Amino acid sequence: MEALPDDVATPRPVPPSGSATVPEPRPAGAQAEVPTGVPTGVPTGVPTGVPTGVPANGQTVTIYDVARRAGVGIATVSRALRGSAPVADATRAKILKVVEELGFRPSHLGTSLAERRHAAAGIVFPDLSGPYYAEVVMGHEEVASSLGRSVLIQATHGRPDPEAAARDLAGRVDGLVLLGRTVPDSLVEEILATGLPVVLLARPAVGNADSVRIDNSTAARQLGAHLGEHGYRSARFLGSPDLSHDVAERFAAIAQGLAPSGTELELTPCDLNEDAGARVARYVLAESARPEVLVCANDEIALGAIIAAEEAGLRVGVDVAITGWDDIMAARHARPALTTVRQPMRLLGAQAAQVLDERIKHRRTTPRHEVLPAELVVRSSCGPHP
Repeated sequence: MEALPDDVATPRPVPPSGSATVPEPRPAGAQAEVPTGVPTGVPTGVPTGVPTGVPANGQTVTIYDVARRAGVGIATVSRALRGSAPVADATRAKILKVVEELGFRPSHLGTSLAERRHAAAGIVFPDLSGPYYAEVVMGHEEVASSLGRSVLIQATHGRPDPEAAARDLAGRVDGLVLLGRTVPDSLVEEILATGLPVVLLARPAVGNADSVRIDNSTAARQLGAHLGEHGYRSARFLGSPDLSHDVAERFAAIAQGLAPSGTELELTPCDLNEDAGARVARYVLAESARPEVLVCANDEIALGAIIAAEEAGLRVGVDVAITGWDDIMAARHARPALTTVRQPMRLLGAQAAQVLDERIKHRRTTPRHEVLPAELVVRSSCGPHP
């Protein structure tokens, strides 16, 4: 999925009319008339009538009217209403009183334009195919929308220059979420140096960036220990630890969990999708010394491996055990049902949106690092339970 177009229209001053009129001489002491449509007490060059509210009486009241009555700038009004930056208590109280008196109802567009903000957050994924990314996006968008912020989504897969694309997106949003190893740490540091809030998902912390990740190690050790209790003595991991920090953590911790049983976890690289899982599993299951259990980096690989096992005439859970990771919907409906590790994918995205909002609104200046728990879910695909 491509990011939204970057040609977002920006407000420009309304040009003067084609001809000027000469005003009639006015009596001494009379006040000069103010041209209609131009708010007084507001700096020139600011578009009129853009940030508007619609009070109950049907008349249009603008943020400029509130600013003029309160004796402050429109940006101060916007910050007071949004809570996006500190405003003195007395000033905020005065602004809120004027808002009530005028019946002003702010629009998200108006307040974001007043602050020169985009009212949007960006999120960069390695890819957008598959249920894992869909769940994370839904969780993130749901919270961002409730906070009055839209989300621009970008996938780096297939892009000739993913770093340039992420850098461009960073210039069009109020904050950025980066999932996995979509861009190198050097670019994260470059973006942070501009002052833009950044939240990292499923990757180690970098600099002053916030982070939200899953505790892979605890559940992975539990999975390894459970497979060891089954008595399996040959295990193969299907996944690519060098391409994902999450996968690397899972591989290392599952191996630790298997170690007490004397079982070594071998590695066969595999992309994180069902087609790759089926293709790699066909190769592994055709080996003369076929492994007793296939430990897959995610559920999609595992579902592909189940297909490969069935094609080879093998009974999953009897002739070969297979496990996954994520607990997507298909995992519980597979036959046999897939033993896996459940991670809160939607909560991962939602938490990232909340953490990012705190930084955008200057509620924190120090980084926050959230670690969410994962849970081992034992089903039939790993064989009869010991």
